[in-house]
Amino acid sequence: MRVGLLTEGGYPYAAGEGGEWCDRLVRGLPRHEFEVYALSRSARQEDGGWYALPGNVRRIRAAPLWGGPAPGGAARAHGAYGRRERQRFTAHFGDLAAALTTPGDQAYRFAEGLYGLAGLARDEGGLVAALRSELALRALETACRAPEAHPGAQGVRVADLLVVAGLLERALRPLSLDWYGAPDGDLGLAGVDLCHAASAGPAALPGLLARRFFGTPLLVTEYGVRLREHYLTEPTGLSVPVRTLLSAFHRLLAGETYARASLITPGDAQVRRWQERCGADRGRLRTVPPGVDASLYEAVGEVRPERRGEGPVLLLAGGPPEPWLWEATTVLTLTRPDVRLRVTGVPEGGPLPEGVTRVAACGPEDYADADVIVIASSGEGFPVPLAEAMFCGRATVVPDTATAREVVGGTGLVVPAHDPHALAEGCLTLLDDPARAERLGAAARARALELFTVEQNIATFGGIYLELLSAAPARQDVAAPRDAASLAAAGRPRGLAWSARPASPSWAGRR
Repeated sequence: MRVGLLTEGGYPYAAGEGGEWCDRLVRGLPRHEFEVYALSRSARQEDGGWYALPGNVRRIRAAPLWGGPAPGGAARAHGAYGRRERQRFTAHFGDLAAALTTPGDQAYRFAEGLYGLAGLARDEGGLVAALRSELALRALETACRAPEAHPGAQGVRVADLLVVAGLLERALRPLSLDWYGAPDGDLGLAGVDLCHAASAGPAALPGLLARRFFGTPLLVTEYGVRLREHYLTEPTGLSVPVRTLLSAFHRLLAGETYARASLITPGDAQVRRWQERCGADRGRLRTVPPGVDASLYEAVGEVRPERRGEGPVLLLAGGPPEPWLWEATTVLTLTRPDVRLRVTGVPEGGPLPEGVTRVAACGPEDYADADVIVIASSGEGFPVPLAEAMFCGRATVVPDTATAREVVGGTGLVVPAHDPHALAEGCLTLLDDPARAERLGAAARARALELFTVEQNIATFGGIYLELLSAAPARQDVAAPRDAASLAAAGRPRGLAWSARPASPSWAGRR
């Protein structure tokens, strides 16, 4: 099988996000061929180089989502558009702009505008110049000034329109790339069997177009919600109208991606809840936890610490302790003075209560020396320290969050988040009953080995690839003869959106 791996700000760049997971996936499925289609976020990321690529990565295609348009990036300048092309652009970009500015469910209008622009780019050589043209500014202004427009967009100024047009051009650059086939025989995404997007942001746009043009199945995996990242990392200094329009764009793009994906694989319960709120169908959601290298903790899980008259060790792992945790440690030390407390994530030189020892970073030896482990952080994302503690066969006390509760199952104590007395009580329960703590630790280890290993993660995706390919409509090789008579003679399957037009975009390779 040939897989198109779609990334944004990640693999194959060494400084990218999620690169380690992508690299493990590609190396763990050597029987499949991968083509990586990467969107970079900065010049610094590109200067950082790539991962050492395995042999089953057949090709890397990369494009920037930063800076100005690349010279020659659009094969046909906007000034060369005729009257009909200008009308098409105004209509489609107007639909997209109206979707961004109008409250309520605008998914249908966003999709019409997005795919209309994709069709125009396919026919006329890209959209880079048009998206920064006066036509685009007028369409945005018209949408923002409409009576039904969102109040946050109605105060837009010319400077705001210029900023929005530039940022939308960057986000929509995948529409203008030559990744969808070329007359010289470079099939690009037309030649892959499956598109696997590492997020529901701009990285998924090539997958949406491959699905639209060629019927290629789209798999979307998120270990961090791209939409949430946009909300949290939005550049400071932007005006209210700019923030309103950009947030609407990313929200609608995520919703369209979830609606069109054949399958969506969140990494944990928190990600799944975000996806459901953005419109993802529960029937197409399947949680696939990220893999953790269990070999690092294999030896730890087989032994118990020897105390030799010393008191038990309680380890607080999972990030910098929040202030309320110190109240819990005070209760613990008053009740069990022999307990030795160790914490991670505290900056050097920071104050520590008496009897508390700082641990720079949790390694196998730190887990090995602990009797009970508290996952102190209730932050977002998959709790890797919790999985590591479970691999080590240690009893855990975790905050009552959706992700932590899902990971630990029934193999640890779940206490209300931000409740120091409940946390102290849970720790004392396990410290006072070592036999129970040992039973829970053994159950936790068995659960982790079943669900959270790298091997399990890779095997799951290998099965998903085969499942999606087997369920997809049969397609003939897009490199077959392209004239109408030869297509008919070749017995092209009915019921698919095949036409007598070239399988690759007519604009690809045009100069």
